[in-house]
Amino acid sequence: MAYDGTRYGGFQVQPNSPTVQAELERALSTICDEAIRVIGAGRTDAGVHASGQVVDFRTTKTLGEAELGRGVNALLPDDITVSALEPAAESFHARFSATGRTYEYRIRVAPERDPLERHREHWISAALDVAAMRQASARLVGRRDFSAFAAGPGGVRTVRSAEWCEEGATLRFRITADAFLRGMVRGIVGTLLWVGRGKTDPAAFDAILASRDRARGGPSAPANGLCLIAVEYGDARRSKNDDDEADE
Repeated sequence: MAYDGTRYGGFQVQPNSPTVQAELERALSTICDEAIRVIGAGRTDAGVHASGQVVDFRTTKTLGEAELGRGVNALLPDDITVSALEPAAESFHARFSATGRTYEYRIRVAPERDPLERHREHWISAALDVAAMRQASARLVGRRDFSAFAAGPGGVRTVRSAEWCEEGATLRFRITADAFLRGMVRGIVGTLLWVGRGKTDPAAFDAILASRDRARGGPSAPANGLCLIAVEYGDARRSKNDDDEADE
């Protein structure tokens, strides 16, 4: 499924804010004529988007995938859509069965902002040292303690890739890991922007990572540039204690 997270307090249900989960459960419960609870692969935070979110739910109804998909999308708001449905094994769990997740952070580096993309990218008017940012990003790959970038409790995660790609004025940071800590991607990007602006260098970035101290890292990058773009399911196994992040 995909959604524009701009007007939501995140994916997960909250008492005082609209959420993607609440909208999806409302639509599914109406179509299935029973209370439905969904589980998401990534618990994205307020303002964060998704183009490749995966959810699971259980129902006693025997509606076909096409019929269910059409009905749910007809009831969902315009900023949320279900792109595909299929039966899953009884043991499948959208979150705990996932073996990898990929997030993308988009930055516009240009003298003027693009008003049409303001909800999808972080605008920076001054040039960035992308080569230095790439050097620093390479130090993220591997199994490490990423507490220095977490918005909450820290922990060890395995980052498989972390790369920057330039497409005209758009700069994309794509990172894949087995799981993420809460706030981890935004903390990483915010600190990498320090590198890009010359406030620190790749060696110092490595020292921040090794410190496990969030106070030493840069401010979290804004939520609007972040999107969950893919969730992997395969043979790899991980502990249920490896909670994924809440805002990436």
